[in-house]
Amino acid sequence: MAATATVGNPAPDFTLPRDGGGSVSLSDLRGRTVVLYFYPKDDTPGCTKEACGFRDALPDFSAIDAEIVGVSKDSVAKHDKFKAKHDLPFTLLSDADGDVCEAYGTWVEKSMYGKTYMGIDRATFLIDSAGILRAEWRKVKVPGHVDAVLEAARAL
Repeated sequence: MAATATVGNPAPDFTLPRDGGGSVSLSDLRGRTVVLYFYPKDDTPGCTKEACGFRDALPDFSAIDAEIVGVSKDSVAKHDKFKAKHDLPFTLLSDADGDVCEAYGTWVEKSMYGKTYMGIDRATFLIDSAGILRAEWRKVKVPGHVDAVLEAARAL
């Protein structure tokens, strides 16, 4: 998967295992707007707040036929627990080997307490019904983010 996500170009396709079993390919979602969001880890404060924000706004996204899909490197089993705990009604995908994170440029060097490490940079990608990447948000700050994505999705 050498493609890199660039606004205005087709979004890099992928197939990943999903919560509850089975898998999802981005190409399977053609015909719908896709909100593809990458987050560092299930059940951590920022990630939970972001996921619950998308959950609470799901009726607004559904009204414009937009599908929300979350991606992290957590296992399917962890995704299942996270979904059940917070009643998340959208798909969570497991990118355990990090290939999709690489393709979307979200696997980056981070630093905390003076130590550097590799991790997922919180980012969201808006993909139109033809599979074209229309907008991206990188280094996402959670407050207000879901509203900004919804506004952009409504404009497609």
